[in-house]
Amino acid sequence: MRFPSKFLYLICLLSMNSWGSDIDCGNNEQARALASLILTDDNQQRKELRCNRLLSQIAVEKAQLMAQSELVMHNLGGSPNNRLREAGYKLPSYYGASFSNQVEAIAGGYTDAESVWRAFKRSNDHRQHLLGELPFYLEQDELGVAFLKDRETAYVEYWVVYLTKGYSPDQTVVFTAEQIPNKSELILQPYDNHQEQ
Repeated sequence: MRFPSKFLYLICLLSMNSWGSDIDCGNNEQARALASLILTDDNQQRKELRCNRLLSQIAVEKAQLMAQSELVMHNLGGSPNNRLREAGYKLPSYYGASFSNQVEAIAGGYTDAESVWRAFKRSNDHRQHLLGELPFYLEQDELGVAFLKDRETAYVEYWVVYLTKGYSPDQTVVFTAEQIPNKSELILQPYDNHQEQ
């Protein structure tokens, strides 16, 4: 029996324990389900994608902040890039600072991993980032996901994905300023908290 290469890749990752413990991929079952959907999508362009515990922890903190504020917003409490830096995740030097977002995808009001993944893929900016469709995004190789549900808040469900390239001392910038995307303020939220767009 012949299996698709992505299936074999997933089996190799799981058998080698490359994903590490569950918390490395996400804070709960729904977050880990979304991480799995991102990794195994037939259109995923990256050859390697690792889960990172620190990114997942930062994603949880961002989801908590969105729930407390009852907002789904990238620049809540600072830019996504700066949020990672302030939490101790060292981004490459060519990633922007103030109001820059080359690392975060967020959504509110989607009840499960499958519905939010469909919505992310329908959004051009989110799809390009999460599936590595642009050369800049293609080099990103570390992932962290969070899901938080709070029935007492406006959106009820809050999703945060950090997908980025980790820093290494020998990195060189191979992108011009025009080739470095800066995701818009676009966020994903259904018109009605539990009805998908």
